[in-house]
Order: sequence, then C-alpha cells, then structure tokens
Amino acid sequence: MRLLLDSFWRAVAYCMLPRVIVLSLLPLGLMIVLAAALGYLYWDAAVVWTRGALDAWPLLSSFWSWLGRLFSGDVTSVLASLVVVFAATPVIVVVCLLIVAGFMAPALTKLVGERRFPGLEQKKGASFLGSVARSLAATVLAVIALVVSMPLWLIPPLVLILPPLIWGWLTYRVMSFDALAEHASPEERAALIRAHRVPLLCIGVLCGYLGAAPSIVWASGLLFAAAFFVLVPIAIWIYTLVFAFSALWFAHYCLDALAQLRARRAAAEASAAGGTPAIEADEASKAALSQWGSP
Repeated sequence: MRLLLDSFWRAVAYCMLPRVIVLSLLPLGLMIVLAAALGYLYWDAAVVWTRGALDAWPLLSSFWSWLGRLFSGDVTSVLASLVVVFAATPVIVVVCLLIVAGFMAPALTKLVGERRFPGLEQKKGASFLGSVARSLAATVLAVIALVVSMPLWLIPPLVLILPPLIWGWLTYRVMSFDALAEHASPEERAALIRAHRVPLLCIGVLCGYLGAAPSIVWASGLLFAAAFFVLVPIAIWIYTLVFAFSALWFAHYCLDALAQLRARRAAAEASAAGGTPAIEADEASKAALSQWGSP
C-alpha cells in the first residue's frame, strides 16, 4: 500500500512538469498539422464525393429540396462538409494518439529513471519489437474478452464493472511491461509482475475508470454540434493527460519495486558471502534504498 500511494502522488506531481504538459499537448499539434495537410490535399475531392453520395439517395432528394427552400441555401453542400469533418475527426484523433502513445510511455519512463533513479542499472530486458508484439497480443485478448462479455453488459451493474476490468487488465499488462523494459532483466521483470500482480492490476483498473472521462466530453461534443470543435480537443487533451498519468504511475511503482528488489538481493548476497548478520544486511538494504527518496 505504501508503494501504491507513494507512486500515485509522485505521478500526480510529475503531471505538472512542463515536459509532461508539452507531451500531453502533442496530439493537438499533430492534429492541426495532419488536418491541414489532409484538407489541403483532399478537402475539395472529399466534399464533392460526399455531396454526390448524398444526392444519389432518391429517398432523400425531396428532403434536401425542402431544406433548401426552408433555409434558402445549398443544404447538401453544407451537410457534405459537416459529414467529412465528423467522419475524418475520429480517424485523425486515433492516428495522432497512436503516434504519441508510441513514444510517450518510453519518454515518461526515461524521465522517471533520470530524475528519481539515476543510478539504477539498465539491463535492457526487452526489445522494442518484443514490447510491440506483447502489446498487440494483449490488445487482441482484451478485444476478444470485450466481445465475449457484451451479453453480460445488459445486466446494469456489470456494464460498469466488466469493461473497466478488461481495460484495466490490458493497461496493467502493457504498461508494467513497458515500464520495466529498459531497466529490468527478463527474470526480474517476471518476478516483479508476479509479486505485484494485484497492486498493478488495481492501478490498471483505476486508470481504466479515469480513461472514461474523455468519452463523456467526446459524447458531449457529438450531442452539441456547435461546441464540437471546442469539446473534442479538450477530450483529446484529457485523454492524453490520463495516459501520461497512467504511464508515470506505472513507471514510479515498477522502478521503485525494482530498486527494492535489487537492494534486497544485494544485501542477501553480501550477507551470504561475508557472513554479515541478518540485521546488518537489513540495514544495508535500507541504506541502498534511501537514495531513491528524492523526487
């Protein structure tokens, strides 16, 4: 519990660092650049194609004519532009979030390692391709679990429990692995994940519930079209900040647990090699851990 709470408040404090705030704003910048590039290259063609698709519906042609007389304008042109915007926005958002998430978690783990654990040896226990493969495998399993559990969502309490549990498990599997990828050996990583499975799963579930907050803002943007261009960027920024907080929470917890594991093993080895009494070995372990007290 001490490790859980300590890593929580440290993650909250790190979210206020300028570097983390800049990283959380990156998706918005990428969105602007990507939207401008796609708009410059494909806007006219996309609007023309969408308008042609709308006009091709015989059942709706009379409806468009009635709206045109009502508003004294070319309704299909305006509607085609809105359809293109509403259809392209989720695609642009997902692409930007995937790009940022790909390097945000390693960057934040590196930040925690440099500021709080500068002396912690990096054993490079996992490759980038291995991390990606593990993440994809865990994601496929989580999606299958979501699909299989959908009938149970009709039971009111379970719809608030099952999806966060599944996404929490996915978050725990992916982020705990990524947090230890650079610093821990495969044996150390397996031992830590096995020993701290329940706290790490709790972190994942709590982060899963936090991740639902941007969905509420996103839904509001879809309901209130006038505020769409204001609410959607806010939702994206909140989502990225939640992702950053989750990565920081896992990084603080996992690296602190790794430091404690190595300190205990070093003390045990020193005790076995030199005949050091158990109490002195324990004091040596505490002394080794004291260097990780700074933020």
